[in-house]
Amino acid sequence: MIDLSKPHSDTSLLPAVYIVGAGPGDPELLTVKAQRLLSLADVILFADSLVPEQLLQDIRPGAELIRTADKTLEEILPLMVARVQAGDAVVRLHSGDPSLYGAVQEQMQALLEAGIPFEVVPGISAFQAAAAKLRVELTVPGVVQTLILTRMSGRTEVPPAEELATLAAHQASLCLYLSAKHVESAQAKLMQHYPVDTPAAICFRLGWQDESIWVVSLAEMAATTQRENLTRTTLYIVSPALAAATIPEAFIHSGQRRERSPTRSRLYSPSHSHLFRPEKA
Repeated sequence: MIDLSKPHSDTSLLPAVYIVGAGPGDPELLTVKAQRLLSLADVILFADSLVPEQLLQDIRPGAELIRTADKTLEEILPLMVARVQAGDAVVRLHSGDPSLYGAVQEQMQALLEAGIPFEVVPGISAFQAAAAKLRVELTVPGVVQTLILTRMSGRTEVPPAEELATLAAHQASLCLYLSAKHVESAQAKLMQHYPVDTPAAICFRLGWQDESIWVVSLAEMAATTQRENLTRTTLYIVSPALAAATIPEAFIHSGQRRERSPTRSRLYSPSHSHLFRPEKA
């Protein structure tokens, strides 16, 4: 078995599968490691319905590109296995971060059973890109200190204990993936616990050239989604933290803007001492 824990060469990769997070779509949001692996890979399999081709602009000349949007795992796995067995370095490029909603677990299990070495490289998730665009910290002292990443049930069912209304009871910063087709139901469940005027950010194709963001009240979330005809590649963030954020005016699409409440962490407060900043005499 090849030991992938050792640093790779700057000019070549060991024959293995490298499961790489592509981030939300912006080529500049690839990690340095992801860029290096893409530039050295012999074979790149990418979900072309979710990963823009701009991410492939610096690949090695002659690298084999395989689109996988129209393929099943049973078609993808033999391709990866055969290429590695032939001595090739294979990058399996996934949108966002491989740890979230990427159907990666079954690929890793299959590679393990086939005796194929693999490595996982994290990427930036859509919720992180959205927070950066919105200029918001999703854990604001005295306002909210918990982040929930979830989705509505669809073809993939959500376990009963993770039903959206149950999670909404926490009134945390809630990031809702893969749910645009069920937005009316999602809004109704969220409004069981969040105030109707809680800010909701609707983020479409983050990092892509046609990216759009709308910040509305929770009560307007479904209507805005339907008006803009959003059915996929949409992330929702519902959070009291958005009320305190310095959101760019271009994203504000509902009524009169609320006055921001001043908030401050204790970490850098003059009244807060710690190991590296002892209390002054």
